Amino acid sequence: MPEIALPAEPLIRLGAFLGVFALMAAWEWRAPRRPQAIGRARRWPGNLGIVLLDTLLLRILFPTAAVGLALLAEARGWGLLPLLGAPAWLAIPLSVLLLDLAIYAQHVAFHAVPILWRLHRMHHADLELDVTSGLRFHPLEIILSMLIKLAVVLALGVPALAVLAFEVLLNASAMFSHGNVRLPLGLDRALRRVIVTPDMHRIHHSIRREETDSNYGFNLAWWDRLFGTYRAQPRAGQLGLTIGIGQFRDPAELQLDRMLLQPFRPAAPASSLARPEDGA
Repeated sequence: MPEIALPAEPLIRLGAFLGVFALMAAWEWRAPRRPQAIGRARRWPGNLGIVLLDTLLLRILFPTAAVGLALLAEARGWGLLPLLGAPAWLAIPLSVLLLDLAIYAQHVAFHAVPILWRLHRMHHADLELDVTSGLRFHPLEIILSMLIKLAVVLALGVPALAVLAFEVLLNASAMFSHGNVRLPLGLDRALRRVIVTPDMHRIHHSIRREETDSNYGFNLAWWDRLFGTYRAQPRAGQLGLTIGIGQFRDPAELQLDRMLLQPFRPAAPASSLARPEDGA
């Protein structure tokens, strides 16, 4: 099993993040899928502020993150895969697959359980979608997600290389799937047989409940088809789709301080466009 030097891990993550972010931002500028009423200058400070806050918080609370736990598990032989004697050529791709399934299941749970939805709804409260939306998660959700990931890594005995590969891939696919980028329709249909495309995931950010509760995948598109949560197109079409949730329609909610307080805000008055947990 190849070893990963922990000092190199942040550099790998940072390089992948900056490269994909720059590519997506340029693509959005050159070939946007939808016109945006609220520009980057209004949305990006809050979204990128959340990214910085989440990153610092994770580095403080989990200095070695999931890769460090995976290295320890490898050294001690902990977890299901080492117990079964799975070779590296099988353990690494299988681990990436199972971690992606775990993220899908977690995402479904964060929509189904009201207290978890309170944390997750900040991600859905963005009024437009672009590369920064894929990074916009409340710090409490980020911490809980890390704890879930650590439990899965420990239970399975996921190789450290698989953890790093999965986390880099997930970060890149989140930025891609939330991107406001235009793909040829034929290419989109072909790609979404395997991976989540922007047109596929954008439906998940619809203000309509039945559309929000679909297309949960971030990376692989298989899970939505397998578990019956796949939706091909939004009712209003890609250009007519309204993004966001009913409770937070005021652009002032895009400010960092307001975003951080959203999980603790009371339910909104009844609205046909809000989720039941938000007062509908």
